[in-house]
Amino acid sequence: MINAQQKKLLQDLAAKHGTPVLVVDHEKLRQNYLEFREKLPTVQAYFAVKANSDPAIIKTMYDMGASFDVASFQEFMKVYNNIKHLPEKDRQQFIWDNIIYANTIKPASILKKLNIYKPLVTFDNIEELKKIKKNAPDVRLVLRIRVPNTGSMVELSSKFGVHPGEAVDLMEEAIKMGLGVEGISFHVGSQCNNFENYVLALSLSSSIFKEAKLRGLDIGFTDKDGKRMKVLDIGGGFPVKYTPDVKSFTLLAKKINSEIKRMFNGDVDPIAEPGRFMVANACTLVTKIIGKSIRDGKTCYYLDDGVYNTFSGQIYDHQSYPLHSFKDGEKKVCATFGPTCDAFDTISLSDELPEDLEIGDLLYAENMGAYTTASSSFFNGFKPTKIIAINKYAPFDPCPCGSGKQFKDCGILNTEEHTSLHHLMSKDTNGKESKEKKSETKVVEKEKAQK
Repeated sequence: MINAQQKKLLQDLAAKHGTPVLVVDHEKLRQNYLEFREKLPTVQAYFAVKANSDPAIIKTMYDMGASFDVASFQEFMKVYNNIKHLPEKDRQQFIWDNIIYANTIKPASILKKLNIYKPLVTFDNIEELKKIKKNAPDVRLVLRIRVPNTGSMVELSSKFGVHPGEAVDLMEEAIKMGLGVEGISFHVGSQCNNFENYVLALSLSSSIFKEAKLRGLDIGFTDKDGKRMKVLDIGGGFPVKYTPDVKSFTLLAKKINSEIKRMFNGDVDPIAEPGRFMVANACTLVTKIIGKSIRDGKTCYYLDDGVYNTFSGQIYDHQSYPLHSFKDGEKKVCATFGPTCDAFDTISLSDELPEDLEIGDLLYAENMGAYTTASSSFFNGFKPTKIIAINKYAPFDPCPCGSGKQFKDCGILNTEEHTSLHHLMSKDTNGKESKEKKSETKVVEKEKAQK
């Protein structure tokens, strides 16, 4: 629950900007990104833009050093807007290294556009390969496989992913067409609370790579050091603690780290597509009571937001968002409805709220950042919820190595550069290492070993 100071800020923002308003805490976004990188240090984080495509959120992710998972050309261009100022060579390098178009089905017209930019794209069937060969022969490919989604809030395997038994055959077809296959991707389902899904998916991926090697297929890419590597995209599904029964991300990260190390020989480049994990708990909605009635003995509140807007996540994401009152009072079971003329616009029949709230009073709901505004609509002519950013600009956060750089530009996000900095700093004017610098060098070497 939020504290008194945070409640005051939310009320002030609602008074200033009107309601409904979604307040995005960019400092929390930064914390989530750093937590992900800290706990999965060898896994490159591709922010799943579909979770929340607000341009300011994308900009913060870009500033933190994130890569991006896009599922439409519109999402691709939202990311591209952050790199269009770069020199052409750097811009293209960013696309190659930091963007994956992770929608396995793409219209021919979009493939033609993508071929100009040459990003990494996913596929899972022969008909898609034919389209790609004809319309985007210069893109790089990752094969998505079907994996178990048991225990996940949102199931994806019924729509996406080739059967693992057919995966190598499909890779071979792509290579025969002259297309480059760089690796495998999978998705265990969104908001996954069954961590064995990841273990099974990694095992399937390992087996497919081994079979491809036995059949002499050239899968992968050559990295900057000349080593042949394969993309291992472990998708998303990283759980957010909406309720106490959701398992710990820390435990999941330990399992993923150990399984990747156990199953692969250091010749894979692990990437992931966290979306919900980055944005869910960084956003809080403030909404206003616009009507009140008693129906069948139950207090009913009518709000200026509902399931056709920010609460759309209840429908499409199968998530619930309990409402809370800024005012104190004895809580009773109440019903909450959205503003439209559709009875389907029911937020909850069992929110626990004071019964004496009045028209004009404010309510709030936490953890509203993922798959909420992303699926809102203009139904009945109601405009989507306003989005307001707080803590948009990061305070200067110097890296403890003493380089004078921000932590995000040093340390874990750029190990090679960090090592070089420490090497230069570790020598005093007489060419001898001080005890302090020796200690710092050991830290860097430990970071490198973990990678």
